[in-house]
Amino acid sequence: MHPATVAQSPEARVRISSTDLVRLSRFGRVMQLRPGRVLARHGGDYQSPFKGRGMEFDESRLYQPGDDTRNIDWRVTARTGKTHSKMFREERERPILIWLDLRRPMFFATRGSYKAVVAARCAGLVAWGGVLHGDRIGGLVFSEMAHHEIKPRRGKSGVLRLIAKIVEHPAWVDRGAGPDGISGNTALVRLEHVVRPGSLVCLISDFRGLDNNAWNRISRLSRHNELFLVHIYDRFEAKLPAGGRYRISNGAEELVIDAGDRGLSENHARRFREHLQHLQQTASRNRFRLVHCSTEDDPVAIFTAALPALIRI
Repeated sequence: MHPATVAQSPEARVRISSTDLVRLSRFGRVMQLRPGRVLARHGGDYQSPFKGRGMEFDESRLYQPGDDTRNIDWRVTARTGKTHSKMFREERERPILIWLDLRRPMFFATRGSYKAVVAARCAGLVAWGGVLHGDRIGGLVFSEMAHHEIKPRRGKSGVLRLIAKIVEHPAWVDRGAGPDGISGNTALVRLEHVVRPGSLVCLISDFRGLDNNAWNRISRLSRHNELFLVHIYDRFEAKLPAGGRYRISNGAEELVIDAGDRGLSENHARRFREHLQHLQQTASRNRFRLVHCSTEDDPVAIFTAALPALIRI
């Protein structure tokens, strides 16, 4: 465990602070967020056959088997009599957009910290990691009642603007109280409108309540961007505890669950397994990164262990 996420006060488990997120800057180097199959030569400068179109022409070289025929440099080919391919490099400052879910279900935990708190810490790590690699940081932070957009900006100022929007979001006070408004589907529509091809898009959520249209949008985003999904969950969502009656409250309503009901427990666990299976199949089919982080986990440890393998996808 890392000192950034241990020995937390009761308040730190239910609400994030600017201090918590700024402190994560020292762990930014664990975030290996360079695009997949890319060798980074120096900060913010990537070369690759990247699927996004936010790239600049670099040079022409002799055609090699496997090169995209759409990138053949016909002028050089005609002049030399030998087939040449155009090589591109990504824009020096890649945009990173962090899509952070602060809807009602994210304000839940039976152990550790609220899902929303863990999600905010994950967002902070991604943002600090991006700055250290020379990227521009922006995001979309939303709940049912409010949707904040932060245009990508380079340097620490970009991270600090994002942190301010996260910490000051009204969801920490109202926790989604009031009528339903902005849904995850709606927030994804807005994300599609603002993201530029060639960006890294990090979606942090429990990914509940998304319909087929929403997942189709996520798949479309992955065609021209690097996607990185962080799935936040509580162990209670995965498996009910041993027999007994448990009272759950959102502060306004209460629900009593009888964990001794075998059928209820099995159905509960099955739904979570299906949710995980859907996430994993979607990630594999669209070739994007997926990390699971529970309310008891240390995001620093989770990312440190997961990202070196994920970067090779």
